[in-house]
Amino acid sequence: MTVIDRLVAARDETYRTFQVKLVPNIDADKIIGVRTPELRKIAKEVFASEDCDAFLQTLPHTYYEENLIHFFIVAMIRDFDTCIQKVEAFLPYVDCWPLSDQATPKCFKKNHERLLPYIKKWIASEHVYTARFGMRMLMNEFLGEDFREEYPELVAGKNGEDYYLKMMIAWYFATALAKQYDKTIPYLEKHRLEDWVHRKTIQKAIESYRVSDEHKKYLLTLR
Repeated sequence: MTVIDRLVAARDETYRTFQVKLVPNIDADKIIGVRTPELRKIAKEVFASEDCDAFLQTLPHTYYEENLIHFFIVAMIRDFDTCIQKVEAFLPYVDCWPLSDQATPKCFKKNHERLLPYIKKWIASEHVYTARFGMRMLMNEFLGEDFREEYPELVAGKNGEDYYLKMMIAWYFATALAKQYDKTIPYLEKHRLEDWVHRKTIQKAIESYRVSDEHKKYLLTLR
């Protein structure tokens, strides 16, 4: 069976209706309606098959779910250089927020020094979902022990009116408030972020269980 055959066989019409509403910028005809656990299962099967390389080289794909499977496969590649090459080849085809948000290459975790220049390049991209992916990688990988004060500047300096780009900036800073509060709070105190992003950051931080009640109380005064 081809990947499309497997996707059609796993189709869930109720879930498809939900997905069409969730990803309004994707043509409904391009959404089959397959739940994420099944997509990950198919991705693992393709990754282990002799058809994997051919699938990854067949771009652009036709369906939303093919793209998700593509990124799930890339995220399983253990060799950093190969993974980066596949990520860079695919990012221009990322055309919606779920596709940007659901895949996190495992090899990135142990290659932060080599990863950082790519993250900076991705964030600087004019392609919304490449920039969003870069910010999410910065959020996922560099808010812990490898955090540096200049990293939030990469996100704060990103301008754009796209809703999904601005949501990612707010998501980054809300998460940074939970993990690096002292280094992040000045961005809110000094109103470094665009008004909408500023308010959304505070909202998301207040909704987060990882932000202390004391910090939430103070954030409310900064709205």
